[in-house]
Amino acid sequence: MSILIIQLPARQRPSASAPDAAVATPGPLSYAYVLSADGETLSRQGRGELTQMPAADSVVAMLAPTDVSWHRLTLPKAPQARLRAALASLLEDALLDEPEQLHLAVAPQAKVGQPTWVAVCDHTWLTSQLMALEKAQLRVDRVVPGAAPDEPATALFHEALEAGQGSSESGPEVLMTWASPEGVSTWPLGGSLSRGLLPDPLPPQARFFATPPVASPAERWLGRAVTVQTASEHMLLASRSLWNLLQFELAPRSKGAHALSDQWRRFLSPTWRPVRVGLLALLGVQVLGLNVWAWHQQHTLKSRQAQRVQLLQQAHPQVRVVLDAPVQMQRETDTLRAQAGEPGANDLESLMALVATAWPLETPTASLRYDGQALSVAPPAGWGPGEIEAFRAQLGAAGAQVDSEADGLLTVRRGPRS
Repeated sequence: MSILIIQLPARQRPSASAPDAAVATPGPLSYAYVLSADGETLSRQGRGELTQMPAADSVVAMLAPTDVSWHRLTLPKAPQARLRAALASLLEDALLDEPEQLHLAVAPQAKVGQPTWVAVCDHTWLTSQLMALEKAQLRVDRVVPGAAPDEPATALFHEALEAGQGSSESGPEVLMTWASPEGVSTWPLGGSLSRGLLPDPLPPQARFFATPPVASPAERWLGRAVTVQTASEHMLLASRSLWNLLQFELAPRSKGAHALSDQWRRFLSPTWRPVRVGLLALLGVQVLGLNVWAWHQQHTLKSRQAQRVQLLQQAHPQVRVVLDAPVQMQRETDTLRAQAGEPGANDLESLMALVATAWPLETPTASLRYDGQALSVAPPAGWGPGEIEAFRAQLGAAGAQVDSEADGLLTVRRGPRS
């Protein structure tokens, strides 16, 4: 499933020197994007207007680290419709703006009564970005943060994004984003106190990345080597986050076909890849098992057929060509029985002796008919359904079949009706 990841420009903030900087942005904005065919490898990258973005099965928007603040609290027990208000009440003293002006999102897999992270960003700005994407026919499936609290601790040295962070004539301003289980912070490398913002000593498992333009100053500032990671690689990595800031009032309200499409895209996402692999493996095992079982059954059938042929040729060596072993065996056995003068199971003498075992003593039959395979007799006068059923049950125990004919006769034979 192809994924289009769009980096949203950092939110423009007014300053004392330029109080009206956020009033207007001249010309259309240019967005950095990454296209991946499977969510794991880069297929295409670049910059362009929203109307120029390549088509993809899923669209993910990524926020700059400076546009999201992080707050730790215990998730309150509240209905979903009132959870946002409960969170705003708990965070009221920690927020710099009014809660109504901010958008809140709860960490994935958060549990009631346990500590969790809440992401906070400007509601008006985020809504305007989503509306711009919607206007460009880009239906956003997820909004992920550029960095989130997680283990192991990670430092990313990067340039300031153009919308909210300026750059000097000497080169781009270098920022460092520090993400750890204690939260996420971003600050510029300049200044004598910036180094002291990092924990001392550094966590042993900490990772350090830097975009190519700032790798050298980052290593000089840090005093150790860093791993070069392009902005596109970081966007692809961030898109795999479990976070989705589209919650509460910004949660998609798609129904019907859209909801089914969302579920299908989610199933095809990299997060669900182990499930897809497991299902395919299970299907493969089932198909393999059915084939092995079919081969075993076929082998057993051929073995039994061979045993029948062998038994026929051992009992009747004169049979050279075997077409249907059971039929030929019965035919040869009947021939030998006839030559020996022994009555067969469906001969007249055998059927009459069988009927006599259940027939009333000294009670003749009004009608008797024999067709070479079955004996038909008229039931004695006075027999009702009960007597006929008892007669049928007694002969059935001896391996015979008794059928009632339309003319009232009872037909007795051994073996099923042909």
